[in-house]
Amino acid sequence: MAQKVNPIGFRLVLNKAWNSVWHDKKNYAEYVRQDALIRDYLHEIVGSSGIDTLTISRSINDVTIDLVVARPGLVIGRGGSMIEQIKKHLDVMIDGRVRLNVQEVQNPDLSAVIVAENIIRSIERRFPYKRAATGAMRRVMDAGADGIKIFVSGRLGGRQIARREKFREGSVPTSTLSRDVKYAYRVAKTKKGTIGIKVWITQPEEKPTDKKVKGIRNRNTIGN
Repeated sequence: MAQKVNPIGFRLVLNKAWNSVWHDKKNYAEYVRQDALIRDYLHEIVGSSGIDTLTISRSINDVTIDLVVARPGLVIGRGGSMIEQIKKHLDVMIDGRVRLNVQEVQNPDLSAVIVAENIIRSIERRFPYKRAATGAMRRVMDAGADGIKIFVSGRLGGRQIARREKFREGSVPTSTLSRDVKYAYRVAKTKKGTIGIKVWITQPEEKPTDKKVKGIRNRNTIGN
C-alpha cells in the first residue's frame, strides 16, 4: 500500500511541509486558483533556474513566495531587474502585494525535482534514456544520498509498445516514515510521445554529534 502513496503526502507533518500555507474558508476557491496561476507562471518564466521548492504563504494583505532554486542568478537578473519584473507581474495577477524570496538550494544533486528535470532535458534532446538515468544516479550517490530509485515509462527508444524500466541504487525505504525521501514526477515530451519520469531520493541520515555520543557512553558507564 505504501508504494502506491505519494511519498510527500505520506510524510506530511512528520518531515514534510505543505507547499501552500494559508487558511481561508470564504476565499478558498479563489486562492487555489491564484496559487495555480502563480506556480504555472514561475515555472514558465524561471523554470530553467532549477526550481526545487515553491512555497506560497498568505497573510491579511500580503502574499509571500519562497523560491528555492539551483541558479538564483537567473531569477534575480542583472541588478535585480528580473525579480522586479516578476513582482510587478504577480502584483497585477493577484491584485495584491507580493513578496518574493529567492534562496539557493544547498545541493542540487539531492533534489528529486531538479534530478527529474535534468533527465527530462536529456531525453528531449534525444539523449539515451538509460545513460541519462544512470548518470543521474551516479551524481546523486556521489553527493551523499543513501539511495535513489528512478522509473522511466513510455515508448522508450521509440518503440511502438510502451513499457517501464526501473533503475535503483542504495536504500529507498518507501514505508519508513522517519526517513526523508524526496519524490518528483515529471513528463518528457518527445516526437514519439510522452515519457514519464519518477524519482525517489533518500536523503543522508543525520549522524549523532560527538556530544550526543559522549553522553550515551557516559550513561552506559554509570549504569554498569
